[in-house]
Formats: sequence, C-alpha cells, structure tokens
Amino acid sequence: MNAITLHRMKFFAHHGVCPQEQVVGNHFEVTLQVFCDMEKAMTDDDLSGTVNYAALYAVVEKEMAVPSKLLEHVAFRIIQAVKAEFAEVTGGSISICKLTPPFKCDLEKVEIKIEF
Repeated sequence: MNAITLHRMKFFAHHGVCPQEQVVGNHFEVTLQVFCDMEKAMTDDDLSGTVNYAALYAVVEKEMAVPSKLLEHVAFRIIQAVKAEFAEVTGGSISICKLTPPFKCDLEKVEIKIEF
C-alpha cells in the first residue's frame, strides 16, 4: 500500500474542554497518513499522479485553526476535509497530541489516533 505521511506537524491552537484552554491555547502535534495510488507519479514523475503533501498540510492547518472541545472532533473534521478535497485518498490515519495537558501530572503528551 502506498502512503504519504506528514509527521509531527506543530500547531498552536485553542482546543480543549476547559474554558481556559480555549482562551490560552496549547501546543499540538498532528501526524497524518493517507493511502493513495502513486503509480502515475512513480512512472511519470508527475505531481498529478499523487496527493500534494503541501495541500494536505494546508487542510490540516485550516482545521486546526478552528477551536473544538475535543481532539476527536478536530480529527474528524480533518478526515472529512481530506476526503472531500482528495478523492484519490483511499484511507489513512491521523493522530493529534496535546503536548501540555491542563491537569497536574507528569506526562509527556496526550494522543488520540483514528484510522479511516
């Protein structure tokens, strides 16, 4: 299976259940992997035979800028936007990490992962 993966994209956004998180914001990492046919790109050296990863990044960036309470909701919106913009995407996965959760703990990050 052919895949394009954008690893650990960094964003500052205002996602969270606590009202303070939506005001103060937090740091997030997003990894998006999409499956698509790349045969034309491999044989013809032509961008039209694959998914433009700069355009994928733009979709993620746009959705990360829209505040949500839950990371699951952000991930769903990103998946829906990717599917709508790139018909050639046949599936994939997304993970979103909140790097500094707003509760007292010794924890590197919190992560959700959804396969589609």
